Amino acid sequence: MYDLAIIGAGWAGFNASLKAKELGLKAALIDKSEIGGTCLNLGCIPTKALIQSAKIFSLAKKSAVFGINTGVPAFDLIKIQERKDKIIQHLRSGMRGQLFGIDFISGEARVTSPNEINVSGKLIQARSILIASGSEPYELAQFKFDAKKILSSNEMLSLKEIPERLLIIGGGVIGCEFACLFASLGSKVTVVEKMPQLLPGEDIEVARKLETQFKKKGVKVNTNTDAAGFNSDDFDIVLVCVGRAPRAQGLGLEELGVKLERGRILVDDYLRTNINNIYAAGDCASKIMLAHFAGYQGRLAVGNLASPDNLQALAVSHIPSCIFTDPEVASCGLNTDEAESAGIAIDIHKFDFLGSGMARILDETDGFLKIISEKKAGVVMGASIIGPKATELIGVLTLAIANSLTIKNLRETIFAHPTLSESITEAVK
Repeated sequence: MYDLAIIGAGWAGFNASLKAKELGLKAALIDKSEIGGTCLNLGCIPTKALIQSAKIFSLAKKSAVFGINTGVPAFDLIKIQERKDKIIQHLRSGMRGQLFGIDFISGEARVTSPNEINVSGKLIQARSILIASGSEPYELAQFKFDAKKILSSNEMLSLKEIPERLLIIGGGVIGCEFACLFASLGSKVTVVEKMPQLLPGEDIEVARKLETQFKKKGVKVNTNTDAAGFNSDDFDIVLVCVGRAPRAQGLGLEELGVKLERGRILVDDYLRTNINNIYAAGDCASKIMLAHFAGYQGRLAVGNLASPDNLQALAVSHIPSCIFTDPEVASCGLNTDEAESAGIAIDIHKFDFLGSGMARILDETDGFLKIISEKKAGVVMGASIIGPKATELIGVLTLAIANSLTIKNLRETIFAHPTLSESITEAVK
């Protein structure tokens, strides 16, 4: 019998396995597909690999700005895809290596009792079970996926040709990243978003700035718009990316009595389901679907099931969000609307990248950095960034928010010059 059986080898399940190994638990990791889940195989890693190739192509086109003559640049989509696949294979191999000592079992899992899992006909017994089955693209009734013209983000990652006319339904993180990617590679992109702004939930000023940049790139943006008014015949490819649905069906959970709500596994602050020894982590149990948050949940769940007398509650106040558009977008903690809705008196500290020496060196001056602090004590409560290396800069501010640092602490920190990170002290001067 195993101490722990984990269903799902994505970022939650993988990190849970490493934590189990660290604690000396005998564990099994079960998945019907490749290790790495959505993040490695169909999400974070492949999209960013493609985006980096598109960024290099864009830089090559403006190389004359830096005094470099490269002629007329061209890209090879087949080689771009090959590079992406090679990166995935290397990372997959590395993850496999880290699982030494953990039994990786390939097959379809179904929980048959609180201590038993049927894996493609083989019975696995465990004292505790962790469900980390992930999520899948949400489908619209009027735009059913057909793997030919109406695609999910999964199929978009393997296109053999760049579509001339691309309709993207959904202006959230996935939609905006793909809009930048394919606009950079020559597609005429149209984005349709039902909400009043791109990137719903992000700072409104950041969203407006991104929309302005999209329009400069020739991307047509339609907010406050229902996709039903668009005819798919007017486009070569239609990408539907209106969110992801938790993947918890077919695991035998409902028959076992595990409580679900709208397909999501219900857990408490310690990631326990209503059945004592069954836990859940990651996209299948969380409204916040981010790989790094899933990894954190996986580790937390294993720590809790291993030490039931020393439970640690889930922390959600300092989860960074990173969006690899051009320019990049990142945030952590509260934005201005959220702070005001909560009735918190705040100060706003802002710096425009036009004033950054390094941003000018990079020729990436579009955007700004905004820090929100509690008015009385000056505690940093949130940050939003749009601009060069926003996804790296947010790490410093995540650390500040997680440790309740103050504006005074940031102001007195010495950042190297010339760097983008000194924009943080410039914002709080």
